[in-house]
Amino acid sequence: MTTTSAPAGTAPPVRSVPPDRWVRNPWLSFLGRRLVRLLVSLAVLVTLAFLMIHLIPGDPVRAALGLNAPADLVEARRESLGLNDPIAVQYVNYLRGMFSGDLGVSMTSGVPVADTIGARLPATAGLAVSAFVVVMSVSIPLGLFMAVLTRGGRRRGAELGFTSTSAVVSAIPEFMLGVGLVFVFGVTLGWLPVAGRGGASSYILPVLALSMGPALLMARIVRVEALSVLGQDFVRTARAKRLPPRRVYLRHAFPNALTSTLTIGGLLLSGMIVGTVLVENVFAWPGMGMTIVQSILAKDYPLVQGIVLVYGSAVLLVNLVVDVMLAVVDPRSTIREG
Repeated sequence: MTTTSAPAGTAPPVRSVPPDRWVRNPWLSFLGRRLVRLLVSLAVLVTLAFLMIHLIPGDPVRAALGLNAPADLVEARRESLGLNDPIAVQYVNYLRGMFSGDLGVSMTSGVPVADTIGARLPATAGLAVSAFVVVMSVSIPLGLFMAVLTRGGRRRGAELGFTSTSAVVSAIPEFMLGVGLVFVFGVTLGWLPVAGRGGASSYILPVLALSMGPALLMARIVRVEALSVLGQDFVRTARAKRLPPRRVYLRHAFPNALTSTLTIGGLLLSGMIVGTVLVENVFAWPGMGMTIVQSILAKDYPLVQGIVLVYGSAVLLVNLVVDVMLAVVDPRSTIREG
């Protein structure tokens, strides 16, 4: 490529950035694809949440007010909720209200849905995040320890006991674990509170019920991935250099097993967010999970719509964060495949 110098007395030419430079940037392209996918998923979620009240058979207002409610009261409530407008107008109004933070009004309590969610969201978020921290804190060290303990086919009894126990516990639903924990530690021994959200002790049983199965499932996956990494050549080379075992395991083996751990961890967090619905009802936890069950029983569809929207958005955002973290850990394969 030849360059021409500017004539004397004139300013040098300004180099322009090629217009396709941003397109060729793999990181920007990857983030752009993920954001577009997120926006499309959110649009589908919002549309399905809106259609929920129209797809359910019967009149939701009549169901919420009762079969004996006067017809003029039912009609007035339908008019105040905008349910007599054409469905296209209702959809536009729903979108307009959602972007302004207005998710409607509860049919049973008359309280704005956004206020109810704002009051119940911290309890659900605290429960899910606490369970996720327990899962990651227990599963990764346990999986690495079992991989080191059983590598090369050694200690078959320990391997069989670990895999059998983890398979059985991870297959038990969260609400059944919760009922068992309540019976043992709450009713029989009386060590821990079994209902409500109070001090730190009130978190122990719900967090255990929500995290025991995922923690053991994650530990099995970490063990399998770590065993695969420990059998590779670069680990043998590190051992041949007589590096300390802690350095071999933590600096060489664990980072290479992190990709699958992050992927499964994100899926488990999404599952635990949804799993709070059952656990909260077992322990009378004042979060969104207990609220959505009560709303379904009361046929309070605006509140159900809002909570479903929050749960779905949380799962989509978790998946986006996991994708970005995977791209940071393993950019060559993740960005190329994404």
